Amino acid sequence: MKQLFYFILLIAGLSSIHSCKEMLDEDGNSLIDLNPDTGLTGPRALFREITDSDTLAEYHYNGLLLTKVLTDSGSVTNIAYSGDKISKIDFMGFLDLDNDGNLDKDSIYYSQLFTYGPTGKLITISENRSFFKRPDPVPPSTTPGPQTIYKKTKTVYDLKYSASTAKLDSIIMKNGPDASGTPFVFTDYSKTKYEYQGDNVSKVTRAYGPIGGGDTTKYGYEFLSYDTQISPFTLLPFGYKVSRLLNTEINDSESFILSPNSPKRISVTDLMLPIPSPVFLTTDYIYDAQTYMRVGFGINYIYKPL
Repeated sequence: MKQLFYFILLIAGLSSIHSCKEMLDEDGNSLIDLNPDTGLTGPRALFREITDSDTLAEYHYNGLLLTKVLTDSGSVTNIAYSGDKISKIDFMGFLDLDNDGNLDKDSIYYSQLFTYGPTGKLITISENRSFFKRPDPVPPSTTPGPQTIYKKTKTVYDLKYSASTAKLDSIIMKNGPDASGTPFVFTDYSKTKYEYQGDNVSKVTRAYGPIGGGDTTKYGYEFLSYDTQISPFTLLPFGYKVSRLLNTEINDSESFILSPNSPKRISVTDLMLPIPSPVFLTTDYIYDAQTYMRVGFGINYIYKPL
């Protein structure tokens, strides 16, 4: 839990950072800048999430469809469609799996297949994940060996929706090691529960543990003081946002990306006994002339016209 709080506090420390760089899209076209008197008119897309020092995410499109996301350290997410629905997401790159606030040096590859129900809602994500690492150098060489696979896992996420509101109610996860020559068995689970205030996610609880063994880890996240303006994440497809939340155990702190508005206050609590006091993050937002949020929690959101 200390590692989780380190990550949260690290983000909080960015809250005063603003970028004033003129931005261009991948074709060299001028984007909305950070002057509060300017803005886009008409359809737009989210193009970048940036700080003064880093580009956290860059979004690429084919027409109206999000097809690729570039993130830290050369990580790439490729998105495939069946019609207008996401059918597959492939990720290759680096994640912060140990929750210390830094990307791991070892890389990850995962492929996710998306299944939809009769009403068109996403109901299942099936994932195969491979973990790579570089072996230590063999003296007298000082160069580590090439990235090699050291383990694989299989995971299934089942998405449930409220019968009364049709909003996402919960995600049930089961996973297990995928070892050659060994029958596959699910060994671990998590359950994520979503609560709402209006259309905005107000509370998320996620518990983890071995199947049949009870919870060993449980976190609570609250999203408070929502604004009434437009979140940049409304411009991204639901399936991609869910995939982003599921790529590490810490990403539930970003569950507000499922909301149409943006929270000004976030709390994170370790719910295993003894329960400590929650850690809070707060921010003030800046908006453009069309009421899209463009600065918050130390991140600048850059848009491009469609």
